Amino acid sequence: MNTLGQLTLSSRPLSWINTAFPFAAAYLLTTREIDLALVIGTIYFLIPYNLAMYGINDVYDYESDLRNPRKGGVEGALLDTSLHRTTLIAALVTNVPFLVYLVAIGDPLSWLVLAVSVFAVIAYSMKGLRFKEKPVLDSITSSTHFVSPAVYGLVLAGAEFTPALWLILVSFFLWGIASHAFGAVQDVIADREGGLASIATVIGARATTRLAVVAYVLAGLLLIGTDWPGPLAALAALPYAISTAQWWNVTDENAEDANRGWKRFLLLNFIAGAIVTMLMIAWVLGV
Repeated sequence: MNTLGQLTLSSRPLSWINTAFPFAAAYLLTTREIDLALVIGTIYFLIPYNLAMYGINDVYDYESDLRNPRKGGVEGALLDTSLHRTTLIAALVTNVPFLVYLVAIGDPLSWLVLAVSVFAVIAYSMKGLRFKEKPVLDSITSSTHFVSPAVYGLVLAGAEFTPALWLILVSFFLWGIASHAFGAVQDVIADREGGLASIATVIGARATTRLAVVAYVLAGLLLIGTDWPGPLAALAALPYAISTAQWWNVTDENAEDANRGWKRFLLLNFIAGAIVTMLMIAWVLGV
């Protein structure tokens, strides 16, 4: 595969929407208008942001990825060492122009949120920081990857942070923690063989899975306290909890079997996204 194809695969195209949509939705629902900031911000969180997040990860996780049967496809590239420097340069070159623009149009608070977002992307994988190897902090940092674009969109658009909005953001954060934790379960064996620590390698596959199920349930319950039709979004959390609960008694030895649940998770993201989109449209229209 050529270099561009490898870089694209490394950026996880199936996950692009997971960071671009939160920003775009938060900004658009606040401003109710399509402007250059929305377009530029959405493009940034769609591709460059993901190339940095996953590309850096693929470079510094190369040794463990060699032992991971999931790598080499849509769930993660297995970057040849000859592409490591190219990947890091590509991440830098594609991110900087967008960040310069976003800083130029923002204010100090938006700069702070954007800085936290970018720092989380770098700190998760880069040598010397490696938050992904600090159990619990790994899940918190991963969740920040997805929630921070939404927070940034809200701040940039000048949104009012009401109690209902905070419930939505906390719910989203719990969803992110649950998703990362369950994603780590399938890699327990590969991570241990590669000398990597994660929430799953430390507390075990079973405890991590159960933590994920509880977090998904709590995420849904929090949405019940939001303004109508927000409570209906709680239904979107149920499939995640039910699907993950199938591995309630998973062991470290058969943790790789949880990959079936992870592949289902990728599908559920699109279904949940469709539900949330329709609810946002209903909210805008006052239905």
